[in-house]
Amino acid sequence: MTTVAAPAVPWWARVSSLLAPVLLMGGWSVAAPLQVGGFDPVRQTISALAALGADDRWVMTVAIAGTGLCHVVTALGLRPAATAGRAVLAVGGAATLVVAAVPLPSPAGGSVGHGLAALVAFVSLSAWPLLAWRRGTSVPWGLRPAVSVAAGVVLVALIAAFGLALRAESEVGLTERLAAGAQALWPAVVVASVPLRPRAAPAAPAMT
Repeated sequence: MTTVAAPAVPWWARVSSLLAPVLLMGGWSVAAPLQVGGFDPVRQTISALAALGADDRWVMTVAIAGTGLCHVVTALGLRPAATAGRAVLAVGGAATLVVAAVPLPSPAGGSVGHGLAALVAFVSLSAWPLLAWRRGTSVPWGLRPAVSVAAGVVLVALIAAFGLALRAESEVGLTERLAAGAQALWPAVVVASVPLRPRAAPAAPAMT
C-alpha cells in the first residue's frame, strides 16, 4: 500500500498568518498615542487612526494594508483548507487592502466606499471558517467541522455585536477591536494546527 501526503502549509504562509495580528494590533497600539488631540479606543474606530487629518495616519494605513496582504498570502498557502474557505479569506484580505486605500475623509467622518469595503472585509473574515472545514482523519484540528463552525459562529457574533454598537453609537471602538482582533488571530491558529511536516495518509490499493 502506498501513502499520500496530506498538504502542508509553506513557511511564507506561516509567517503571514503570524504577521497579520501583529500588524493590526501593533498598528492601533502605536497609532493611538500619536493622536495629538487624544484618542478613545472604546468609542473611536480603527479607521479613524488612518483617516485623512489623523496624526501620523500612515502608521495605521500601513498596518491595515499589511494585514490585508497577509490574509491574501495566508489564503494562498493554507492548502489543507477547503477551496471555498481559502477564497473567502482572500476576499477578506483584498477588501482590507481597499479599506486602507480608501480612507475616511476625517477621523469623525464617513465614506460609502470605505464602509462597503469594511463590510465585505468583516463579513468575509468572519465567514471563511464556515467554508474551510474538511473531513478526514488527517485533517488538522483547526479545520475540522466542529472547530471551524464554532469559530465561524463566534466571529459572526462578534461582528454582530459591532453592528449593534454602531447603531447604538456606543462602545464602537471596543467591539470593533474585539472582532477585528479575533479575525486576525484565527488564521494563525488554524495554520498553527497544521503539522510542520506533511502527514501521510493511507491511499486506496491500486487496481491490477
